[in-house]
Amino acid sequence: MSDFSFKSLQDLSNGLDRKVFSATELLEAVIARHDQLEPRLNMFCHVDFDAARISAQASDARIRRGERIGILDGIPTSIKDLIAVRDMPQRFGSRSVSDAPVTQDAPSVERLRKAGAVILGKSTTSEFGCKGVGDSPLTGITRNPWNPDKTPGGSSCGAAAMVAAGLVPYAIGTDGGGSIRIPASLCGLFGIKAQFGRVPVFPTSATPTLAHVGPLARNAQDAATVLSVIAGYDRRDPATVAGPLADLDAGGRNPRRLRIAWSPTLGYGRVDPEVQQITANAVATIAGLGADVEQVDHVMDDPVDLWAAEFYAGVGTKLRQVLQDAPEMLDPAVLEVLKIAISQDMDSYYHKVFARYAFREKMRQFFESYDLLLTPTVPVPAFDVGLDVPPGFEDKSIVSWATFTYPFNLTGQPAASLPVGMTRDGLPVGLQIVAPSHDETAIFSLAARYQNATSGAGDMRPAL
Repeated sequence: MSDFSFKSLQDLSNGLDRKVFSATELLEAVIARHDQLEPRLNMFCHVDFDAARISAQASDARIRRGERIGILDGIPTSIKDLIAVRDMPQRFGSRSVSDAPVTQDAPSVERLRKAGAVILGKSTTSEFGCKGVGDSPLTGITRNPWNPDKTPGGSSCGAAAMVAAGLVPYAIGTDGGGSIRIPASLCGLFGIKAQFGRVPVFPTSATPTLAHVGPLARNAQDAATVLSVIAGYDRRDPATVAGPLADLDAGGRNPRRLRIAWSPTLGYGRVDPEVQQITANAVATIAGLGADVEQVDHVMDDPVDLWAAEFYAGVGTKLRQVLQDAPEMLDPAVLEVLKIAISQDMDSYYHKVFARYAFREKMRQFFESYDLLLTPTVPVPAFDVGLDVPPGFEDKSIVSWATFTYPFNLTGQPAASLPVGMTRDGLPVGLQIVAPSHDETAIFSLAARYQNATSGAGDMRPAL
């Protein structure tokens, strides 16, 4: 059987178009590799290979008729367990949720099915997406393919692990405070949350003003392709963005000279020296590609209290009955932050709501002077599994250690993590690219230019 590991989405699609292999052959190879990797990495919380085989057979029939739908047709992928997939459980990584199959697809899943994607199953997540690492009481520990003793990050842990391990070319995650970008950085992937509402969310998230759905892939081109399929207006999500998605220009065409702000700390973070050096070197490379880069040491004060008040209050309200009747079912670290969040009074909560709007306006004004903002994605490389925060960050919360990601869930603007190097210990490091509202094109253009000028992520393969 052919080895399809680490092939790009485009390469796999070309092979199907040329009939070098069939969608069924591709799927069976992926299932065989899953059987090898899953006991070591723990990437899935649910699989349905019988349904995947039916989808692959349908793709093969379309290919034989010359009616292949598009680049995703016949390509295996997975969906994070925070997202609804018809006829599969949606347990949110929690023992407190029934394992009964749900009866509808989320809009992103509907669009993937319509595009012919072959859905393997549901990927693991931290409980209700509440931690930046990859474990939950329901599924245990998900591990990083680069070093199984390290976390892949979270909460889209399973999605990142399977893409980094070369099992699938892309996977679908969610991001309410960094949950796509954190594991993208720690696993050496390109991951993006597009503009808030660019990809519709339904059923309503527990964090409806912060939640994004998006792809993790090994390069910007593949991520752009997937995003173009799952993006677009849906009347079930009142926040969804109407109008077509702009040309994502992921091939790096039309390279306008960008005005870029580089902030190593945003003004309040602390960063591992090796991560800071690797990201600074990447910024120097970007400047050499024809961008005007200015270092901005203080962009903002830490908005973590604004973010936590919104995120954990939403999850805590959804879980109020569990908090009252069966708190022992929850991850102890998650239980602690939820209790704090739902204890805030109305005056305190709305003070933070209005402070959030003021913060968004401040960031809007900041981006009047710049096309992009660059930061480290997270301040550290992958750290040991079983820890909720990295060593040296014990004074931080289960998300606030990820200094650079959650501010841009508050603003809703597009943000991505681009792989830019490896530590001496062989662990990936990511650079965060933040764009003004609705300008995903600038992110993909810069990411593609960087990956075209360097080895990019395509040659980054863990030894599994």
